[in-house]
Amino acid sequence: MKKSIFTICLLALAACKSYEHFGEKISIDNAVQYESVKDRAFQEGSIVTSIEGTILETCPKRGCWMTMATQTDTVFVRFRDYGFFVPTDGAEGKTAIVQGDLFVDTISVRMLQHYAKDAGKSKEEIAKITEPELGLSFTADGVIIKK
Repeated sequence: MKKSIFTICLLALAACKSYEHFGEKISIDNAVQYESVKDRAFQEGSIVTSIEGTILETCPKRGCWMTMATQTDTVFVRFRDYGFFVPTDGAEGKTAIVQGDLFVDTISVRMLQHYAKDAGKSKEEIAKITEPELGLSFTADGVIIKK
């Protein structure tokens, strides 16, 4: 009996260490596929949800944003009020769950250029950004990154 309880505790401890939490503590249980909620977000303008994807890139300066691949799209994720950041190294390719607001967003040329500069793009690449982008963006209250 004691051995079983000890084993259960060890497994629970190992499971806790397989995730890193940033921002508000969120659960992995509520995550849905982006594709199942994106139409609703476009129709309503903004929804509160939790989605899962693969981290493509994080802001190399401070970890103040990230891009996340879903099955069909790339989602740009910012962190509410710059209240937390994600790692600047080693996060790419890992699975993440973000919880917060998925919303229709027009990102200005100025902000697109700022993000490109943060990402280390060349002056030539930045100069080619001349049109704002309309799409869905995400403001996260919490992030889980699977180790």
